[in-house]
Amino acid sequence: MAQPTTPTSTDTPRGPLAAFLGWIERVGNKLPDPALLFFLLMLATWVISALLSGSPFEGTDRATGATTTLLNPRTGEPLMVENLLAPKALLAFLQSMVSTFMNFAPLGVVLVALLGVGVAESTGLINAALKGLLDFTPQQLLTPALILVAILSHSAVDAGYVLVIPLGAVIFHGAGRHPLAGIAAAFAGVSGGFSANPVPSALDPLLQGFTQGAAQILDPARLVNPLCNIYFTGASTLLIVLVGWWLTDKVIEPRLKNTPIDGDDAEAPALGEVTKAERRGLLAAFVVLLLCIGALVAVAAPETSVLRDSLGSLTSINAPLMKIIVPLILLFFLAPAIAFGIAAGTVKTHRDVIQGMSKSMAGMGYYLVMAFFCALFLDAFTRSNLGALLALKGAGILTALGLPGQVTIVGIIGLTGGVNLVLGSASAKWGLLSPIFVPMLMELGISPELTQAAYRVGDSCTNIITPLMPYFPLVVVFCKRYTKSTGIGTLISLMLPYSILFLVAWTLFLLAFWTLGIPLGPDVIYSYPN
Repeated sequence: MAQPTTPTSTDTPRGPLAAFLGWIERVGNKLPDPALLFFLLMLATWVISALLSGSPFEGTDRATGATTTLLNPRTGEPLMVENLLAPKALLAFLQSMVSTFMNFAPLGVVLVALLGVGVAESTGLINAALKGLLDFTPQQLLTPALILVAILSHSAVDAGYVLVIPLGAVIFHGAGRHPLAGIAAAFAGVSGGFSANPVPSALDPLLQGFTQGAAQILDPARLVNPLCNIYFTGASTLLIVLVGWWLTDKVIEPRLKNTPIDGDDAEAPALGEVTKAERRGLLAAFVVLLLCIGALVAVAAPETSVLRDSLGSLTSINAPLMKIIVPLILLFFLAPAIAFGIAAGTVKTHRDVIQGMSKSMAGMGYYLVMAFFCALFLDAFTRSNLGALLALKGAGILTALGLPGQVTIVGIIGLTGGVNLVLGSASAKWGLLSPIFVPMLMELGISPELTQAAYRVGDSCTNIITPLMPYFPLVVVFCKRYTKSTGIGTLISLMLPYSILFLVAWTLFLLAFWTLGIPLGPDVIYSYPN
């Protein structure tokens, strides 16, 4: 299919929204390179930590209204900001620099998963599979199909970031559409719709553990079902798909008409018809994939399987199956890709496989530089306790306002979204906020399950507009493959409409669930005590 052409300036969308997003892009792209930005933020964290260190912070006791020392809800100790400019802290920084980079969570996920993807791309498997996909999927349904796949990828932990987002660009480019629109749609589904999923994932029991522990601060006998939000998150899937579909086709893609496609992957994939050799390869890849899936099911099915945790679960955060997702991604791409290459004639020797892996790693140099400085900044921000301080101060302000239940729920969504801009980890945020939010709302007659659902909405919607989200630099790299001028501002301006509309629509959706009394999950009601 033909590559999208660059239209004349008369085709540029006009209006207040286009002007505002253009301003966001221009201002954002004037920021330093992301690597330097993370370095400067790390230095700022050091200086602020030195200025705020030395004494505990005060807050208001929720029960008495008296001023009291602010405690870290995870440890019960006074919350203190650590001085990162102290000699011992600087020495610790230097001693741990290498391990901090090596232990940066997204790094291993990205590099290991892309080894398998690189082979699938170099052998022609992805190209052939896309031909079949475009033949099967109507052009007008590409966007909702991509967003749905992005949402379902949550079940495979962080697989969507390294698989679905770049494939979104390839699918759109191959269909004659702008590749950045494909990246935006996939990113919106993977990250903006993070808590929209009809399939249980490891996130459900992870958040439930914090929620239950927080609820038991007031009610030691209170239990929380790990799937307490599954009806709401499942229904939210349709909401995110529909809203994301409309935004991509009616707002984002028209705005990209004048954005040049001049990166290393500027040439649109030559899809055309599936050849006989590719059909043989696809059949061989499909058979091998089925064998891999069958083997996994056979190993996982027994109640005594080594892939289950001590309670017999396959999907809990501690289940071995959840801990080997990334190696499974590598295997499930590598084995079918090799089978495709042999059957289609694109793999002659083992060197062809190694070359595919090498090519995928060669394009990751820029990401490695950004990941290095991002890891150092996030480590400094965590060790300083500045994120915890911001979260607890914001929660204290919300508590002091004493708003009605519905308004408080909206406030929690907004506060969570704001905290999410500086504290990316879902578990870290909920570990800090749940001991405050859950008991506070229980005293207002709101159930822990509803509080958790509100947190999940706020935690999802602003993921896609914060450069501090660990995978944000990777998405910038994906964009640069197609448009060299892509910067932080470009990506933020693309994703800001999703973030705002998701936040508004999803908040109203939760309030509608509450108003209509639709259960959030099995045997879940909105009030407390039950």
